Amino acid sequence: MAIPDFQTLMLPLLALAASGKHTVPECVPEIAKQFSLSDDELAEMLPSRRQLTVVNRLHWARTYLAKAGLLRMVKRGVFEASGDGARVLAEKPDRIDMRYLERFEAYRRWRAAGSKEDRTGPDAPQLASAPSSTETPQERIEAAHDEINTILADELLDRLMTGSPAFFEGAVLDLLLAMGYGRGRKGADQLTGKPGDGGIDGIINEDALGLDAVYVQAKRYATERAIGRPDIQQFVGSLTGEGATKGVFVTTSSFTKDATRFVDRIAQRIVLIDGQRFAHLMIAHGVGVRATHTITLSEIDENFFSEE
Repeated sequence: MAIPDFQTLMLPLLALAASGKHTVPECVPEIAKQFSLSDDELAEMLPSRRQLTVVNRLHWARTYLAKAGLLRMVKRGVFEASGDGARVLAEKPDRIDMRYLERFEAYRRWRAAGSKEDRTGPDAPQLASAPSSTETPQERIEAAHDEINTILADELLDRLMTGSPAFFEGAVLDLLLAMGYGRGRKGADQLTGKPGDGGIDGIINEDALGLDAVYVQAKRYATERAIGRPDIQQFVGSLTGEGATKGVFVTTSSFTKDATRFVDRIAQRIVLIDGQRFAHLMIAHGVGVRATHTITLSEIDENFFSEE
């Protein structure tokens, strides 16, 4: 039979996790048995030729189950069934799919976090809704692209949280350089802080003589720990001590409304970048990610058909 879609694989994957299978490769042979997949089907690759189709779909099933809280990620690539996952299995559902996952608050929050209204910046991605008959093929492609980037952003933040604070600070400077700060000059950036120092973590000189500089603070906090006004005030104090007027404060978490209002009232030019915006900027500027597949959309060239 054909390889099941990723939603069909959600329930079998959760059951396998509860039975002691904790990685996608461990689950592939069991999935092959359950769905009577042939060797040719197991060897089927994505169009990009970079991953097996069945493995890719299991990864997507794992991602959605984890976002609903039914799977718990133990470490990179390793998962286990959560308490909620065990309770779902005890109810013996016929199927678990995206509609079923809507009953879980964690999943609803994750889907809502993809809305443009909840993201910083006018170009923030939005999680794709289910395809409708009113969407054009191009709209469906763009919606799917946005959903992939939303999930990729979450994965980037997970990876940044498992690294060292120094690595995160370096990633922040790498992104700012990729965005054009320092005008691409070698040595335009420098790490200055130590983990937990509460001061300035990095500097990017926008000109060769260092007459104009952007000062950087990077806080690697868990999602639930928002950056408040006191942290911003401390950063502003550090800028004042350096005679600096421009700063960028980046965090893997978020900023409180009080912190945002405070920045709007001060003389220094401070830009706040929360975790979601930072991750999407990494994707947009190719920092920490690489392209795996390119789709070219074509349209009629009116100049070619012009007979004038």
